[in-house]
Amino acid sequence: MAQKKNSDPNYKVIAENRRARYDYAIEDDIECGIVLSGSEVKSLRENSANVAESYAAVEDGELWLVNSYIAPYERAMFGHTERRRRKLLVSRKELSNLWTATQRKGMTLVPLVMYFNHKGFVKMKLGIAKGKKNHDKRATEAKRDWGRQKQRLLRHGG
Repeated sequence: MAQKKNSDPNYKVIAENRRARYDYAIEDDIECGIVLSGSEVKSLRENSANVAESYAAVEDGELWLVNSYIAPYERAMFGHTERRRRKLLVSRKELSNLWTATQRKGMTLVPLVMYFNHKGFVKMKLGIAKGKKNHDKRATEAKRDWGRQKQRLLRHGG
């Protein structure tokens, strides 16, 4: 299914964790900001990031993005560490909601999308998720395939 294109020229998806929707059942999502250095932002403008293997964790009353990759910016005088922990910015109320959600059994915080918003700030969409079992993944895939097959039949009148 094609997504609706955002007409705002500043909105730009940097990195997307497409595997997350397959591996996890996303219950809710939340938008948060990220604390970055200058060379990281310049590297993100070149679309050199990966959030597929990363996760978020609440530690000591703060939200952290762990194991996300931002490529080094070659023209930077002082670079950055590619896989450092980055602080995520949310309100206190949202942080307490995220903490209580992760305390439930099997729940985790999964990064879904990293993007520039309409103001040009880097934002992260986190999903509150529960890991799927193999049979759940197969059922989701079968349901998706059946939906595609129905669309084909309706389109071709067959």
